[in-house]
Amino acid sequence: MHADLSRLTHRPERHYSAVVAQQGRVQLDADANEQTAIHLLQSRTLAADLIGPHGGPRGATGFRIALRGGSRELDDLVIGGGRYYVDGILCDATRPQPGVPVPAHGTADTGKEGKGGTDGGDGEPAAPPATWTYWDQPDGFRDPERPGDRLPTAFPYLVYLKVWERLVTAAEDPALREVALGSALPDTAARAKVVWQVLPLPAAALGLDSGDPTVDEVRAAFARWAEQAAAPGSRLAARSEHPGAADDEPCLVAPDARYRGPENQLYRVEVHDGGSAKDATFKWSRENGSVTFPVDGLDGTWVELATLGSDDKLDLDVGDLVEFVDTGYTSRGEAEPLLRVEEVDLPGRRVRLSGEPAPGVGRRPELHPFLRRWDHHESSRRTSGRGARDGRLRHGALPVEEGGWLPLEDGVEVWFAPGGSYRTGDFWLIPARTATGGVEWPTDPARRPLLQYPSGIAVHFAPLAWIAGEQTEPDLRLAFRPLAASIPAADDAALAAEEEARAAESGDASYGSPYDASGPAPSRSQTTAAAEAAVDEEGTA
Repeated sequence: MHADLSRLTHRPERHYSAVVAQQGRVQLDADANEQTAIHLLQSRTLAADLIGPHGGPRGATGFRIALRGGSRELDDLVIGGGRYYVDGILCDATRPQPGVPVPAHGTADTGKEGKGGTDGGDGEPAAPPATWTYWDQPDGFRDPERPGDRLPTAFPYLVYLKVWERLVTAAEDPALREVALGSALPDTAARAKVVWQVLPLPAAALGLDSGDPTVDEVRAAFARWAEQAAAPGSRLAARSEHPGAADDEPCLVAPDARYRGPENQLYRVEVHDGGSAKDATFKWSRENGSVTFPVDGLDGTWVELATLGSDDKLDLDVGDLVEFVDTGYTSRGEAEPLLRVEEVDLPGRRVRLSGEPAPGVGRRPELHPFLRRWDHHESSRRTSGRGARDGRLRHGALPVEEGGWLPLEDGVEVWFAPGGSYRTGDFWLIPARTATGGVEWPTDPARRPLLQYPSGIAVHFAPLAWIAGEQTEPDLRLAFRPLAASIPAADDAALAAEEEARAAESGDASYGSPYDASGPAPSRSQTTAAAEAAVDEEGTA
């Protein structure tokens, strides 16, 4: 979560059930955020315990997949509307329909606006379809020009649902900002959003490229693949050590402080390029990556910004490294090269970057492009303390070096465990505090830092359909019935009499279940004369 946070305090292993506020105390963002995290964990755990790893409500089960092919156009998938739960997380595939606008002056309101399949009359655009497709799904951002985004041409393949959560701030959704507070003030709260994507998976990735597997075999193979894909593959530890250059500025903090920063910070270490250690890179921010600058225009390497920052701590300077981001870039989980700020034009609110943004990023205003500042540099006095490594940056990010302490700044150091496998976007958070002169990080009784898996991104998967060819789409989804049922009879004797009467009428003496699990639950009201007689006998006994 790239938000301006003090720290994250939720620890699931401590099994806290609520945050209790006390009178006369300072209110912190961490307490409110922990309460939200506790509630989400409880509700999603309950949903997963009742539903299972995935499933949808019967009658409103979403994400039904249908292949729509064509001789000239690229294949497409129709994604049915409805709801589906993945590890207790609600995913809604219902496509919102536009509202009805006020009729233009001098025209009559026919009441037909918003009807699907019409052109609206008088050249009005047609209403959008009622369902999503593979190419226009809201958070997919699939590009037909990219061969890797196209559906497989060889059958069979599996279609699955990928689910995770990401943070949305006012830089990406301006409607979150309260305009009454004025443009000079910062935004208030951010939002967490559930992101889902419908994606294909070749049969070879599941080990099912030969034969004709059953639905159960496909589900079992996908479960093994999903478990491996969701498991984190890297670990990190952090500590604070007295830097070698600490005596240069002895008046900033206590002489014996290990963390030498002048302010409390929440350091974010995030994987940029994924892969093995020899290919992976990382970036870091002392503000949790929350320093962003909305983009108003792009002209080559010149970027026009809505603001250059509220103070010298949160602005852009020559030499800063920035990431060009928009909604599509974030949803795709890409890792384009970071760019260096080469020139700052204060009166024009413009900066010149070391290169043009990657194609397809930042060119569409409706995707709300912005720059995100990162605080590492290739070489500087702030990062040249004890144990510093002045290696070259790779695509603007720092190469991962396993098995040794890597300095960030002001005495903060990180250690990557050997043999890791890194995923773009995975991150760790390191609170640094001036009051203690150190960082907050779990340690063992000997005060040795403990290796930790990433704080995110937690990704969840569910199978949807097995595409074996046109008109051959075995459904892999699961459905559950509502728990509510008709109120049973008041006593066991009346209920048993009713069941016997129903069995006698149907001619099925073995009928002994209140209802058939494959059909709707029948009414349990006492409607037969035999049941009424049994009740009378019971009452007169």
